[in-house]
Amino acid sequence: MGYRLAAAGACAVMGLAVASCGSGGDAAQHDQHVLLLSIDGMHESDLADYVAAHQDSALAKLAARGAHYTNAQAPAPADSFPGMVALLTGGSPKTTGVYYDDTWARDLLPAGTKDCATAKKGAQVALTEEIDKDTDQLDGGQGLSGLPNGIAAMTGDPSAVLDPAKLPVDPATCKPISPSDYLKVNTVFSVVHEAGQRTAWSDKHPAYQIVNGKGGRSVDDLFTPEIDSKSPKGPAWSKDVDAVKQYDTYKADAIVNEIGGKDHSGAQSPGVPAVFGMNFQAVSVTQKLPVSKGYGADGKPGAPLAASLDFVDQQIGRFVAALDKAGLGDKTTIVVTAKHGQSPLEPDALTRVDDKPIVDAVNKEWAATHPQTPKLIEHSIDDAALVWWLADRSPEATAFAKRKVLETNGTGTDINGNPKPFTASGVDPSQVFAGAEAAKFFGAAADDTRVPDLFAGTVGTVYTAGKSKIAEHGGDSPDDRHVALLVVGSGIAKHDVADQVSLNQVAPTILARLGLDPGKLDAVKSEHTASLPS
Repeated sequence: MGYRLAAAGACAVMGLAVASCGSGGDAAQHDQHVLLLSIDGMHESDLADYVAAHQDSALAKLAARGAHYTNAQAPAPADSFPGMVALLTGGSPKTTGVYYDDTWARDLLPAGTKDCATAKKGAQVALTEEIDKDTDQLDGGQGLSGLPNGIAAMTGDPSAVLDPAKLPVDPATCKPISPSDYLKVNTVFSVVHEAGQRTAWSDKHPAYQIVNGKGGRSVDDLFTPEIDSKSPKGPAWSKDVDAVKQYDTYKADAIVNEIGGKDHSGAQSPGVPAVFGMNFQAVSVTQKLPVSKGYGADGKPGAPLAASLDFVDQQIGRFVAALDKAGLGDKTTIVVTAKHGQSPLEPDALTRVDDKPIVDAVNKEWAATHPQTPKLIEHSIDDAALVWWLADRSPEATAFAKRKVLETNGTGTDINGNPKPFTASGVDPSQVFAGAEAAKFFGAAADDTRVPDLFAGTVGTVYTAGKSKIAEHGGDSPDDRHVALLVVGSGIAKHDVADQVSLNQVAPTILARLGLDPGKLDAVKSEHTASLPS
């Protein structure tokens, strides 16, 4: 950890969009469409190495005519939802209210609450498969018959397959709150939709209904097959390197249909969206599964991971070919990036730590002297970092939690499953943020109702009770945050940009590329997020 991201800077006339975040979007060069692609898990080093080794690849051809940002940083925690939300809003978790894909909100009531007048505030907010009507089905419970037959017919409004009984409750209305209403700001889809232009997106859970942003539906065609449902092989699509490629192909097919002016299913012809795109899961899943072995000692991808990179490149090649066939190749900005990276890049750095005994020990010792708060850690989500929300936010409680983290030593496992000792819960002792320190780390107010009370981790530590992972994301290390970012479009010449930039800067850039005002994004106004520099 400790790889803190510098501020994006004040609104200014910058770079690709040549438009300030408060302007009317008067850019030197506009395009009619923006295609946003997230290759989850793809580090900057992955992109650079792949382009260098595959000169005839789709990625290399894009890099040969675009702006390559060699120091792009995902927000911390480097998880799917802060990353995706940053790309589409221009905001950090302190502004968007979204700190993780499984988080805690002190301003909401638990799912299923009926008596809102007396209920105690504090609720888990799951933005995962957990809120589907049927978590086993690829369609999330829509009722399509047969898999994979029929998945293209899945609804373009996944609100229909979210189970209201699994959603947190808004105390003001005593009604379940949708993911999009949980988000405190609007998105690029909101602005484009309000401008009368079509929008589309494809992602891995119906919970990605959140990308509509506050204020109602703004994505005309939102295709969200459930990645953690059962695949034809039995386990989830995310548990097999071949199954996840088939899963990604469903979404890639949707993009090709949309480039052709159709909806994701290919059944209707509403026209090409002004802004659309998808996330790829193949690279991220392959990086995590032990069968892949991840990266070699030389830092290069092993054969399974190399094959997944090839697969993604082939799909991007399909998109470019489809754009050219539709006469849109010179009218479309393509953004290739990653919501998050993956840690560790070096196999020998891996230490798998079971976080449950750590959480249990903290709760047990605290309860011994504070019976009024028997469960100090109200919610924890520990992937590549410890992320805790406490029932008691006092200086005494947060200091206690931090001390226990630093005192906990034990034995985990390495990449081969052999015992490997760890100290201080597997974190870097200098990078444990608790209480006011945690709020300051995230740039949030001390009384923020959603900010974690403890955040800690280090490169290489993955919190898991078993041996099913060799990598994970969700921390603050360079492996988690230093991601790929490539922008190609009209008026952009091939060049590298070494300036440190944030994924937050992609959202205002998207709008400016479309000739729209980035200042219409709530988070851009709040954080003064600038477009990407040229």
